[in-house]
Amino acid sequence: MNIKKSIVVRVRVAFLLVCLFACAIVYKVVYIQFLDGEKWKSISKERRIYYKPVFATRGNILSDNESILATSLPFYRVAFDPTVAKAEVFNSGVDSLAMLLSRFYGDKSEEYYRRKIKNARHSGRRYIRLNSRQINYQDKKLMTRWPIFREGKNRGGVIFEKVEKRFKPFGILAERTIGFINEDKNGAGLEYSFNGDLAGTDGEALFERIAGGSKPIYDGTEVKPQHGYDIKTTIDINLQDVAENALYKVLDKTGAEYGCVILMEVKTGEIKAMANLGKTKGGYIEDYNYAVGNQGRTEPGSTFKLASMMALFEHAPEVKLTDTVDTGDGRYRIKNTIMSDSKIGGYGVLTVKEVFEKSSNIGVAKLMEQHFGNEQQAYVNYLNQFGLNSTLGFQMEGEARPYMKSPQDKNWYGTTLTSMAIGYETKLSPLQTLALYNAVANNGVKIQPIIVKEIRKADDVIQSFSTRVLNEKVCSDATLKKLREMLEGVVEHGTAKNIRSTDYKIAGKTGTARKVKDGRYVREYSASFAGYFPADNPKYSCIVIIDSPKGVNVYGGDVAAPVFKELADKAYARDLAMHKPMQARVVPDKESMPVLQAGSLDDLKMICNTIGLSTHTGNMDEEWVRVSPKRRSLEFKPNPVLQNKVPDVEGMTLRDALFILGNQHLEVKVQGVGKRVKKQSMAPGTDIDKDKTITIILS
Repeated sequence: MNIKKSIVVRVRVAFLLVCLFACAIVYKVVYIQFLDGEKWKSISKERRIYYKPVFATRGNILSDNESILATSLPFYRVAFDPTVAKAEVFNSGVDSLAMLLSRFYGDKSEEYYRRKIKNARHSGRRYIRLNSRQINYQDKKLMTRWPIFREGKNRGGVIFEKVEKRFKPFGILAERTIGFINEDKNGAGLEYSFNGDLAGTDGEALFERIAGGSKPIYDGTEVKPQHGYDIKTTIDINLQDVAENALYKVLDKTGAEYGCVILMEVKTGEIKAMANLGKTKGGYIEDYNYAVGNQGRTEPGSTFKLASMMALFEHAPEVKLTDTVDTGDGRYRIKNTIMSDSKIGGYGVLTVKEVFEKSSNIGVAKLMEQHFGNEQQAYVNYLNQFGLNSTLGFQMEGEARPYMKSPQDKNWYGTTLTSMAIGYETKLSPLQTLALYNAVANNGVKIQPIIVKEIRKADDVIQSFSTRVLNEKVCSDATLKKLREMLEGVVEHGTAKNIRSTDYKIAGKTGTARKVKDGRYVREYSASFAGYFPADNPKYSCIVIIDSPKGVNVYGGDVAAPVFKELADKAYARDLAMHKPMQARVVPDKESMPVLQAGSLDDLKMICNTIGLSTHTGNMDEEWVRVSPKRRSLEFKPNPVLQNKVPDVEGMTLRDALFILGNQHLEVKVQGVGKRVKKQSMAPGTDIDKDKTITIILS
């Protein structure tokens, strides 16, 4: 066989093989399409259709007067099923729709949107996302008037996919206390601790996988989400603001590492303010809850002397405040260590009361050696009896566990008793220290601090939290009398006399503890002040911690006590019950009209109908209105919200104002306390530029 014939044979064989392979492909296609088609169609349908969660609306976090601390605002992504609309509706409106989309989003040309929509309809695509940018509620209302979209979801094909964002009307106020929760369900503060109540229960709906995403299928099997409950806290916005401002000023002045303040009602245990500020490169922010968590659990220093003196008076009730202790020249050897007082040269002979007022370490140490030197376990037993060795069961996650030594521990040394007595070799969180001071103010009744008072569904209370007693009597009345006299003496004559007030009495104790670094005590301090006021009839207890202040004056009386005083002055000034004012007789005005100024037309009409008040609306079709009172009725006037214009929210409730301003892409700052907007910083009708901030003042 010559070469030519060989090549021809090979080509024919190759051609034959290709033909056979092609025939096999055709056969397989026919087999799959017709003979086995139903099987693959069912498999495809099963994989294309799936259930997807529909997220519930997260509940609100409210202050004690029901101001909103955190809420969820609705935003939307716009999708479209171009196959739904009838041919005449689609053809007559697609050009105008494309033009409006191009102008609204400002990112693509009119031709781009026209081609995208027409191509999707031609190819039978039942879902396209027109733009990934989220729009607010006002934008959504605007779009529902556009061609094709105005036909609605079932006849026009427009799909508004709801997305919610968490918003804090008061900005960074109580930021760490309010907290956060991320997509992995991790977080901090109230958002995390009460996530089970706030989150609600997600629903689910059937979705179809299609090119470009997924499309909901409304077949009646969808499960509606159960929206989250609201939680009402005990936080007083006004006092919280004062606490944070006072704390910030001292931290900024002293260059301290962090600070915290807790203000609590004595009888109820309700926390009215909890401020935490930590130092960062950009300044001081609420980056951690030092008041409650492990990072704030430190050696308390001299504020712990209250517990030591309480144990002393319980163990040796014969000890009188007028008994004397020789503190010498300010230096005292205990085993192989030297204990010293802050005054150079020492205090000499002091009464027991003066030992506490001047915070003499040597005086307290000698009293402890005299009465507990041979009964060291008895001292620890008293501390445990006061509840200092256990947590408070606080409502927020992350409460630090106290560290309290015992004589049975390997690290109990010959100096441990006297060291613990002045606030070293033991660790407490600020909240745990405050609970003991609050018990003294509360006639010996130790109660559990609370920060959440109610869990609500609208106006219905689902669960309420009341005062829980941890210890009916931490000590005897005789001991309480001595402790109160000493605590008042600290402010009247001792280390905190700089915060003495002529209007009301303060009782408390300063503290200054050296810090430990690399296992050694260094010349850095944690300054503190804990106490209550008014001392003769306690209403509030409070603790202030300033960690590692810099400068000459770093003692508790210098940096922590003034913060206490500023907050106490504000609380006293605004609480008329502490002033015992005369009750003025008020004659009710039966002819007065209800205070309605502005808001939603539907809401205002419902209120007026409920109380039987006549209204005049005419043929008005506006969503937002202003109220003009007449003699026996109310007249509603339009208050339109225009795109890219500052709306008029004066007279509206805070919730309505936040809703409208947020939907206009304005960043909102809230000042004052009240239920209605008194003033707004930007004039109504002003053009809105990007990144604009508006301030509203409540009254």
